[in-house]
Amino acid sequence: MSATSRILNGKTWSFSTARNYPENRCILSVSVPRLSHCHLPLLLSRAIVSGLFLRLPLIHSVLRSLSLGPVPSLSLSFFSLLRRSGLLNLDNYSLNIALSAAARLPSVVVGAQLHALSVKPGLVSDTFVLNSLINMYSSCSYPAAARSVLDSAPEGACDAVSWNTIIAGYLRGGMPNKALQAFGQMTKEQIRLDDVTLLNVLVASARTGSVKAGRLCHALVVVNGIGINCFMGSSLISMYAKCGLVEDARKVFDGMHGRNVVCWTSMISGYTQLGKFKEAVELFREMQLAGMKADDATIATVVSSCAQMGALDLGRYVHAYCDVHGLGKELAVKNSLIDMYSKCGDIKKAYEIFCGLTKPDVFSWTAMIMGFAVNGLCGEALNLFAQMEGEGKVMPNEVTFLGVLTSCSHGGLVEQGYHHFHRMSMIYNLSPRIEHYGCMVDLLGRAKLLAEAEQFIKEMPIDPDVVIWRSLLFACRACGEVGFAEYVAERIQELEPKCGGHVLLSNIYATTSRWVDVNKVRTSMDGSRMNKQPGCSFIEVDGCVHEFFAGDESHFETEAIYNVLLGINELLFADSLCER
Repeated sequence: MSATSRILNGKTWSFSTARNYPENRCILSVSVPRLSHCHLPLLLSRAIVSGLFLRLPLIHSVLRSLSLGPVPSLSLSFFSLLRRSGLLNLDNYSLNIALSAAARLPSVVVGAQLHALSVKPGLVSDTFVLNSLINMYSSCSYPAAARSVLDSAPEGACDAVSWNTIIAGYLRGGMPNKALQAFGQMTKEQIRLDDVTLLNVLVASARTGSVKAGRLCHALVVVNGIGINCFMGSSLISMYAKCGLVEDARKVFDGMHGRNVVCWTSMISGYTQLGKFKEAVELFREMQLAGMKADDATIATVVSSCAQMGALDLGRYVHAYCDVHGLGKELAVKNSLIDMYSKCGDIKKAYEIFCGLTKPDVFSWTAMIMGFAVNGLCGEALNLFAQMEGEGKVMPNEVTFLGVLTSCSHGGLVEQGYHHFHRMSMIYNLSPRIEHYGCMVDLLGRAKLLAEAEQFIKEMPIDPDVVIWRSLLFACRACGEVGFAEYVAERIQELEPKCGGHVLLSNIYATTSRWVDVNKVRTSMDGSRMNKQPGCSFIEVDGCVHEFFAGDESHFETEAIYNVLLGINELLFADSLCER
């Protein structure tokens, strides 16, 4: 290894002379953490004396190593020192190194100064420098400036790297639609596409839900014979899944050879995102049979599916799998386990995991607070929130307050609900969302304060959604307020014409023995072809999850299940006759 290639070796900076000089003579040797800007003049003077900078490539090597080190500003300082000393004339390579250092900082001020330096000698037309400028502005979160550099470039100066950097910059800045627009312009200018282009566009398609662009990329991969490797395959799976086309995602997955853990996790995550929790768990089992070891991302996704299904035994199995294979040490996995145990009813285990966290984040606190709330432990939830505020290490977010308000709602704590609702905006500067307003309406409805709930809805700064009105309709049913229920049902009908609140309204009529109105409502539903989304339930028996819909007859033991239900109904009917 030559001396100049050992400039950054992970432990020490060692600047030695070229081959013609005595071996092992070091110009400067300083440990990486201690190297600072004060060492640069000493480095320069000793380098001149020893003849290190007799050749330009050696200068570039030093600058490059400093720019890739832990303190990229050292490269910029040394670059400036060399230019002031007359030892370095600005060229495309040294400018590229300086721009790379500015991008790593990131510092748009320094980058803009370097941009200005490149104009006079005409270096800005060099493709090498052009791409570095685009990357610098994109890394500094100035995508408009990056695009301006691209648009003002001379004809033929831009290549695939230029456009890829622009597209990646838009994605980094949270502008996937502009990334797709840039891809469209790139194809119009007949710039040759590469793997990086297609991967970036697939990410943009997934974020926007634009399956058209995603399918185009898939077609280009097939037509050009690029081949679906693990990177391309996982991106295609993720794109199709996020666009709601899980069957297409599975086709890509099944057609892949040499799938890695990322591909498996992408497919499992796709099932989970689309509510196909049973399929996600089944694929995880297939993954184990295939001999593929899961990682923390896989575990977090599978545990989330177990939580949504209420599959406690499966969740415990996955937890044990983590312990056996040394997984689950990441905080994200522990947060998922807290959420799973909470939703499956084992709140003690959830709290045990929470108490074992050394540095719980806002998601940890929120999961535990919400866990207490959904398990009816409202006092524990509010006490934990008070503990979170008292420690002051983690600030609550909007979801945390959702858990707090849910606790108040389930506990019938109206005054505390109002107290925390107002503190959310006044103390923490968090704007309430529609879900928070929904919790307050639910709180007032459960407390049978329908007039206050109606007034609260009128004073809301945003329009109530169908969930809020439906919550109020449930409260009307509990209070027997038929007249107000009719008003609320009309509001639901306006928001959801095809699936309004008529089913619940007919039930309210039935509870008050208004059978004529029940028939009218159900007749109007038949005439307008309204339908109600069938209910879905999960039940876990001996580690196997069974899924049922209302009126479902697809289960392999349907006949036996209905026979048991019939027997239960007969027993209940017989008991009611005996009581009479």
